[in-house]
Amino acid sequence: MGTFEKTKLNRVKRGQNRAIYDTEVIHQIIDAGFIGHVGYIYDGYPISIPMAYARKDDKIYVHGSTANRMLKAILDSGKTSINIMHLDGLVIARSGLHHSVNYRSVTLFGEVKEIVNDQEKTTFIKDIVDQMIPNHWDTLRPMHQKELDRTMVIEFTITSASAKVRAEGVNDEPEDYDLPYWAGVIPVKQVLEAPVADKGYPSTIAIPEHITAHYNNFKQ
Repeated sequence: MGTFEKTKLNRVKRGQNRAIYDTEVIHQIIDAGFIGHVGYIYDGYPISIPMAYARKDDKIYVHGSTANRMLKAILDSGKTSINIMHLDGLVIARSGLHHSVNYRSVTLFGEVKEIVNDQEKTTFIKDIVDQMIPNHWDTLRPMHQKELDRTMVIEFTITSASAKVRAEGVNDEPEDYDLPYWAGVIPVKQVLEAPVADKGYPSTIAIPEHITAHYNNFKQ
């Protein structure tokens, strides 16, 4: 699929040996989650907000209220950046300085525009829902027009990106390896606990198969 050109904007400076610009790897890291931190400037302050997202090819979709100040701010600027990170392990060293974590992260840069067509908005909101729980949208009631009217959908086109990945053990000082201190890696993973039904009708029916399947894929 190619690579992103290394530029002044996306180049990883610290830990360059962990930098990845391969498009396929970057897409894999994006697709492994559904929450990204979106950056914007408001009243002179840099702010980042966690947002649910979905990816389609080189585009990321996020949504929120039409009154959302973050969405308005990035539309005004025409561009933003998004960071997505997965924590994979705690790296426990022999000294405090060398403690670290194993992780997969991407930083995305790109241009934004608003999706105004109702059918397109619905499609991309569906994609965001299904990014969280696969095959979930088709089991929901249809959106009301007033809900759609109050929702803003933003299309973010990735123009530049880089990934940074650490997947290794402890990197202690050579002279410390014989010291009597425990060191190693504690793997970290995200797990789901058993679904809990809401009050009312859901408490009287079986959990849908697609939710049970998703739970089984990520339970402890």
